[in-house]
Amino acid sequence: MKPKNKIILHDHNQDGLDRRGFLECMAWAGTGMLWSVTGGLLGSAVLPGRAGAAEMGGMMGKSSFSFVQISDSHIGFSKDANKDVAGTLKEAIVRINALPQAPDFILHTCDLTHLSEAEEFDTLDQLLKGL
Repeated sequence: MKPKNKIILHDHNQDGLDRRGFLECMAWAGTGMLWSVTGGLLGSAVLPGRAGAAEMGGMMGKSSFSFVQISDSHIGFSKDANKDVAGTLKEAIVRINALPQAPDFILHTCDLTHLSEAEEFDTLDQLLKGL
């Protein structure tokens, strides 16, 4: 089977990335980053998979505080780029909960829902209660 060509449909910022490409990346990468502060310096890492969470213990244990940033959950979106956005967010939540030390806080930035419908916010609320 020949892979489908990937094209950028709308490169508004001339950066080689469009919204669909970003959402495709989020489907396999998850939507979270771990940030930590050590000696006044900010460090970051992609949330590890379930098996790699123990490796984050050293980074978190040395920091004065840490937080997780999740972004662009787009609850309600269901097109080809990511047909299971709730599943993607659930995986990010599993990865956060698997961290060896709970972050000091969790920050959700940008695009919580796709269409700002009440049921999308209800779904998001229920998912985030799992943190």
